Amino acid sequence: MTRKPLTAALALGMSLAAVAAHANEGMWMPTQLPELARTLKEAGFKGDPKQLADVTAPPLSAVVRVGGGTGSFVSDDGLLLTNHHVAYGVIQYNASKEHNTIDDGFIAQGRDDERAANPDYRVLVTVGFDKVTDEVLKDARGKTGRGYYDAVESARKRIVADCEAEGGVRCSVANMYYGSDFYRIRQLELTDIRLVYAPPRAIGNYGDEVDNFMWPRHTGDFTLLRAYVGKDGKPAPYSKDNVPYHPPAHLKMSLDGPKEGDYAMLAGYPGTTYRLRTAAEFANQIDSVLPRRVEVFQQLIDVIEAQGKTSADARTRYASQLQSLKNNRKRAAGELEGLLRSDAKSQRAQDEQAMLASADGKYKADIDALFASLAEDRAVGSSEFLVTLMSSQTQLLRSALLLERLRVESLKPDAEREAGYQQRDQALIEGVLKQVQRRYDPTVEKALLTALLTRYQQLPDAQRDSHYDNLFGRTPAELAKHLDELYAQTKLGDEAQRLSRFEAARKGGFIEADPLVSVASALVMAQLSAERDSKEREGEQLRLRPSYMQALFAWRASQGRAVYPDANSTLRISYGKVEALHPRDAVSYAPVTTVAGIVEKNTNTVPFDAPKPLLAAIAKGDFGSTADPVLKTQTVNFLTNLDTTGGNSGSPVLNAKGELIGLNFDSNWESVSASWWFDPRYKRAVHVDMRYLRWLLAKVYPAPALLQEIGVPAE
Repeated sequence: MTRKPLTAALALGMSLAAVAAHANEGMWMPTQLPELARTLKEAGFKGDPKQLADVTAPPLSAVVRVGGGTGSFVSDDGLLLTNHHVAYGVIQYNASKEHNTIDDGFIAQGRDDERAANPDYRVLVTVGFDKVTDEVLKDARGKTGRGYYDAVESARKRIVADCEAEGGVRCSVANMYYGSDFYRIRQLELTDIRLVYAPPRAIGNYGDEVDNFMWPRHTGDFTLLRAYVGKDGKPAPYSKDNVPYHPPAHLKMSLDGPKEGDYAMLAGYPGTTYRLRTAAEFANQIDSVLPRRVEVFQQLIDVIEAQGKTSADARTRYASQLQSLKNNRKRAAGELEGLLRSDAKSQRAQDEQAMLASADGKYKADIDALFASLAEDRAVGSSEFLVTLMSSQTQLLRSALLLERLRVESLKPDAEREAGYQQRDQALIEGVLKQVQRRYDPTVEKALLTALLTRYQQLPDAQRDSHYDNLFGRTPAELAKHLDELYAQTKLGDEAQRLSRFEAARKGGFIEADPLVSVASALVMAQLSAERDSKEREGEQLRLRPSYMQALFAWRASQGRAVYPDANSTLRISYGKVEALHPRDAVSYAPVTTVAGIVEKNTNTVPFDAPKPLLAAIAKGDFGSTADPVLKTQTVNFLTNLDTTGGNSGSPVLNAKGELIGLNFDSNWESVSASWWFDPRYKRAVHVDMRYLRWLLAKVYPAPALLQEIGVPAE
């Protein structure tokens, strides 16, 4: 069947403005916003929506990808605002016995004192966004399965290579609407990022997991970084001779704060949403994926915490990883609870049945084939999940796998190498290998692998790869023996040993023998085998999903419902207003919290151990120009009904004039499931009020030079 590429709702002749049922629903592509001009104006936006269509022009050119989240430039000298938890790895990387930057925070005493981030930390500045659908799909048409996948992948690599040929940029091709449209994205990749200001843990992470995804919140979840470049103005690795990066734009911080009903808008890089997925995928998420995540993440949390009880060094080394696991575990639990509360599985099934009936068999063959391919994915889900964690939650095994896979890929011409292992990726791989030293403990890593491999041993025979059985055995005793021998004999714990092997691997040469490298050699063979099957399925799904999208868009049009692409780590805009929360019968929450809540929660015990300087400043009551004129006190956090998900952490929140009023850092518990199912009754986003940041920098942990640089009063 021949399909026309979709361009959002316009591909079906719909007006986006006509289908935006809820102003706060939707993570919109900037190019869609001119079509939403009327609803934007009605919501209270005072700017020109056409300005929001260009990612390379202010204000969007000030919004960047930072680590695993979002950030924004707030000065012309590369000063960058993001979340404390987005920069937590940078903070942890700089922690030492002499200066615990995690607990004590950090304030650079001048630019010479700003501390380098971990070598694999990146800031990406989007400088181009162009549609390339025809170019991507040209050679794929008429092919199926792996052939379709390879044709699309080859086109994407070619587009990226051509884009990066001019130098100084990192390019990618984003898939919109599941294989229906593709966009080329050009980004400056800034690699010299430095820590400038981090509040103490008991401010930046006040409440920790107890308050995570909860409201009311009283958390100063922010950190200031600075981006540097070479003297020629181009991205460059860390060097003391580098100079501050001058961004194309920076946001102006508002002196006024938000109040209920005010217009609010957020720009950021949301990770992934699944609202356009099939009913079977909804059911699998609820019945299998989320319960599995909760159980496994909790086990890994328990492992790290148990090891940390006897080793302060291990606690520091694994602090960032533990925080990430806790967040992911709680997010999975909240998502599951929310989807069950909304009865999303049955509602999505009913909606899909009505959609298919409405399509009247028009796309039946393709959609039936898609459903069959997705069923094959579900059959290998448990195994793939554990294998992924074995790499992502380890340091030495991950290094060995990277080295061996890099060696294998480097034997091929660069254009034929797997994405992530091309020449363009080698600096990042080297950065990953370098950061190991401050994040590794052999006892902890063996304990993590024991937990994961024990689960792998318990999988049915059909779901296991024989390579794992041969390497680690089939019993707990065999597993313990193999891991002890591996970690006693490996030399990869030494940075020089890793980097010397990296130099060989990047040339496709012989890697010096090591027990973990030998293990990785076998596991990469298993990895390649699994990838062959996966790519066959992925190619079919890439070919078939556009038919499902066509049917879904036609059905949404008939319902008058909002149409926007699922999030995929590309720049998106959400808009709505500051709004209170009424989650349950007789329960109502105000949309703004104040420092009074910090004192009320304080127990002098982690995680509610407010720092003494903060408590003293609250008691003094000197809030200066940052006090709320109505509440007559200092605000901390506020709520909006903005549409957000993971990856939006650190996204700037703007007022009707486009001024910075908040910093996104969380969602409420009732809306964690919004990555799959949007419910306007419950969806809220949680933000740091910029007046709280200003007060902390002015009165509590002073940094007057930074306030002056940002352009706000230091009082």
